[in-house]
Amino acid sequence: MVRNVAGVMAELEPEDFYLLSGVEQGMRFSEWVNREKLPKNSGLTAEEVDYRIDRCMTRELIERKTIQYEGYKLTVEGYDALALRTFAQRDTIQGFGAPLGVGKESDVFEVQSFKPLALKFHREGYTNFREVRRERDYTSENHHVSWLYTARKAAEREYEALETLFPQVSVPRPVDHNRHAIIMAKLDGVELAKAKLESEQVTGVLDLILSEMANAYEAGYVHADMSEYNVAVGERGVTVFDWPQAVPTDHDNARELLARDAKNIVGYFRRKYPGEMPDDVDIDALSAAIAENEFESVATYA
Repeated sequence: MVRNVAGVMAELEPEDFYLLSGVEQGMRFSEWVNREKLPKNSGLTAEEVDYRIDRCMTRELIERKTIQYEGYKLTVEGYDALALRTFAQRDTIQGFGAPLGVGKESDVFEVQSFKPLALKFHREGYTNFREVRRERDYTSENHHVSWLYTARKAAEREYEALETLFPQVSVPRPVDHNRHAIIMAKLDGVELAKAKLESEQVTGVLDLILSEMANAYEAGYVHADMSEYNVAVGERGVTVFDWPQAVPTDHDNARELLARDAKNIVGYFRRKYPGEMPDDVDIDALSAAIAENEFESVATYA
């Protein structure tokens, strides 16, 4: 798990962020940024750069490596600090709270604003860079692709999807976005994988999820990674979250991905609630109905 950087934010001075921004700028072109480029990138003197390097190294916000030159790069915590500072400057958040969820591709925390919100740090490319670069189309044609770029593009893609889908689709309300981080409304309910539905609720909840998939398709998106781990079930219905891998409906593989999503979510319900689910569901007919905005109930396709 990445260290929570919120605890060191109060210790940092504006010039520390100038240095971090200078390293970030240099990482657009190379993994390790030459020490000699940092004064120009940061707007600091060479002496001030030395001082700020020591401060940021002590707080584990940057790393150093000697190759053909003395190079520096941001740590994940350093990138987190830059995003947090921007949110604070915009008055998007006033406080930082407890973790809400930690996963392979993101860390989610509660943050305080006019009411509690959720802050999602994208981690794509940090621990599984090769896999993400292979699977995500926004990294496929870039020769120098850092984990910063991969995580930032994932956040951009997800925020764009949320802005398009909300409120027509039951997704978290998007609030703000910077770099690899998104501020959004907190989820209502519990993760579907952790929910224990009563027998009479099973097909009704599945129908709600499939209806949201139909609403998303009508709004122009296929989730492309539907599972029991990115649906929340609450008193007010279901919420579909985690949209960084979503594709527009005019994507060449949109219908194929939609059918895969339908198969995945129906398959989960059949495994967990075999007694309440139909014996067989025609996934092709079901996904076609979703795409054509004709879906009513999964029972129709059994």
